[in-house]
Formats: sequence, C-alpha cells, structure tokens
Amino acid sequence: MSENYYQDFSPFKTGMRGKCPRCARGRLFDGYLTVAKKCSNCGLSFDFADAGDGATWFVMLFACVVGVGSIFGLEAAYSPPIYVHVLDALVFIIIVPMLLLRPVKGLLLAQQWKMNAQEGKQ
Repeated sequence: MSENYYQDFSPFKTGMRGKCPRCARGRLFDGYLTVAKKCSNCGLSFDFADAGDGATWFVMLFACVVGVGSIFGLEAAYSPPIYVHVLDALVFIIIVPMLLLRPVKGLLLAQQWKMNAQEGKQ
C-alpha cells in the first residue's frame, strides 16, 4: 500500500477507537492509557505520540462543567437529598472522565500524526 492510502483515514475514527492512525488496524494503546511502542499491523513507530495533559484538560473541562451544572440544576429544580448529589458527582466527576479519557487521548494522538505535529524548536 502507498503512503497516500494510509493518510485517508479520519483521525476522529481511528483515534476514538484506539487504532493506528496510519492503517486503522493496529492498536494504539498497550494498556488503558499506555501508548504502544509501534503498530502491530503496519509497524508505524509511535515515538511521535506526546499528547501531554491535553486529553486530561479537555475531558475534565467537559466533565466538570456538565457535572457542576447538573448538580446546580438538580438543586434548583428538585432540592433532592445530599446522596442524590453524591451519586451525580460520582457519575460526572469520576465515571464520565474515565470513559472519555482514552478515546480523547487517541483522538489527539491521531490528529498529531495526521498534522505531523512536532515539538517547537527555537
């Protein structure tokens, strides 16, 4: 396959599924958030992969805004007991970020490969 064939894959589709951004078949992650050394299918080295804290910031921004908004919304609308707020907080502040972190990190890494992003040099 040519290099152009590999570049036709959407960073959104490959990243959110945790697949190699070049061939869309190999796994991007070895563990929950540990990036693999290379693609098991096409051999692409993932040395370029450096999402830093980007995925964490995006996920926590979304989860906290929605979580705190839902807590305030529940309180204003229903004035429920405190345990309802605790359950709401557990879902939006802990569970939702855990579910979103890997796909968002995959998306950022796939986009980084697609755009050939590199560390800034002076």
